[in-house]
Amino acid sequence: MSGLHPAAFDALVPLPVALPLVGAGITIAAGRHTRIQRVVSVTVLTVVLGVSGALLWAADHDGPQVVDVGGWPPPLGIVLVVDRLAALMLVVSSLVTLAVLLYSIGQGRSSFDDESDGEAPLPIFHPTMMVLAAGVATTFVSGDLFHIYVGFEMLLMASFVLLTLGGTPPRVRAGVTYVLVSMLSSLVFLVAIALVYAATGTVNLAQLAGRLDALPSGTRLALQVMLLLGFAIKAAVFPMSGWLPDSYPTAPAPVTAVFAGLLTKVGVYAIIRTQTLLFPDGRLTDLLLWASLLTMLVGILGAVAQDDLKRMLSFTLVSHIGYMTFGIAIGSVAGFSSAIFYVAHHITIQTTLFLVAGLVERRGGSTALSELGGLARAAPLLGVLFFIPAMNLAGIPPFSGFLGKVGLMEAGAAAGTWLAYVLIAGSVVTSLLTLYAMSRVWGRAFWRAPTDAVAAMRRPQRRGALAAGVVAPTAALVVVGVGISVVAGPLFGITDRSATDMLQRTPYIQSVYPKGVP
Repeated sequence: MSGLHPAAFDALVPLPVALPLVGAGITIAAGRHTRIQRVVSVTVLTVVLGVSGALLWAADHDGPQVVDVGGWPPPLGIVLVVDRLAALMLVVSSLVTLAVLLYSIGQGRSSFDDESDGEAPLPIFHPTMMVLAAGVATTFVSGDLFHIYVGFEMLLMASFVLLTLGGTPPRVRAGVTYVLVSMLSSLVFLVAIALVYAATGTVNLAQLAGRLDALPSGTRLALQVMLLLGFAIKAAVFPMSGWLPDSYPTAPAPVTAVFAGLLTKVGVYAIIRTQTLLFPDGRLTDLLLWASLLTMLVGILGAVAQDDLKRMLSFTLVSHIGYMTFGIAIGSVAGFSSAIFYVAHHITIQTTLFLVAGLVERRGGSTALSELGGLARAAPLLGVLFFIPAMNLAGIPPFSGFLGKVGLMEAGAAAGTWLAYVLIAGSVVTSLLTLYAMSRVWGRAFWRAPTDAVAAMRRPQRRGALAAGVVAPTAALVVVGVGISVVAGPLFGITDRSATDMLQRTPYIQSVYPKGVP
């Protein structure tokens, strides 16, 4: 135990939000100076990663770290709370965002603007990435529903810009779909906040934990359904997942990677936070279990039918959201712990695979499996970079994907209901089909020899060697993915303690209201 007082770490709580916003302002001012933008962005995210690591240590040793913004006590002012869950999400999100930023710097402008041969990314890219990072962090550290909504809107506005970088027709069309779905989910969330405030007189999470318990059962259920619906759209839970595979693949590779890794997980985080703190009674367990099963199966069946690597990965992204909601629906310490572990694992692995897809497109000229072949011989390192996270995603032991799935299945078996056992069977089927999909990519894009027809269909003008600037960040994330498997024991210890505290609710509430909830 450190001799530092917990207050020494409280001062760090606003930094994951404040530093990216400051960085956004500087990079906007330096719009014509690409090198300054790069230095500022990388420095900011590196510092945020260090701060997030310190907050994770402090939250695990000293309990939730709390700051009343502007000195206004809750519920009058905004309160920022970093417990183990929020701190872990900050660490993982800042890590993958930094890797994606380094990848984008290494890839150059050609990945953002198809008509340009310049080496610098579009000037708006770095400020927008900073705003996106600030929005994600805001959602994780917010102690009230409305501030979570503000965080969502920050990251969504940034994502609108990133999705349409370059202004190509496919990106604009995908952007329209994404904007409409995002506006719908935001509207549902905002209406839910208004209803919560009308029923309880507050939007502070710690205060709501007590006041919602006093509401009539039907009112509580209606509020829970509204919040869950808004978050489920953002998380791409079936049947609100159809928008995702059409939106993500058209974006530039770094943008697709950060979207796939983070944006849906922000919705999952919000579900975990509200289900544990506000609605711990588990009344929607069966609904969540059915939604989890359908999300797994519909997503993975869509994946195995795809010929394009990016679209296939987008469908696997949907299917693996089902694993996370499976743990949430079980509602036990083991279920939530495994769900949190799987979120951290999946953010890293899914981001890595989308970065690899960008490398495949750069080296092979396409992401269509029918137009690829022989990549394992032409680019052996690229084969390794794909194979390791692909096997991790499929849940091959001893990788973290296997450990997370085993944890979820054990939690389901401990629940002992027939529906939980159906979910266990669905999890196994989804894992096997994920392995099939990954093996299909390996066999067609990497292992088979390119035929004359395949070679003729390639687009030589878009092929190129893989520069160290794009390979290094991708390789670093591959190593991190393997590292999660190595430190799975300590990481499960953190997620176990996090799940225990969240289900007890008292540590979170007392950290915000040490003198008692008004």
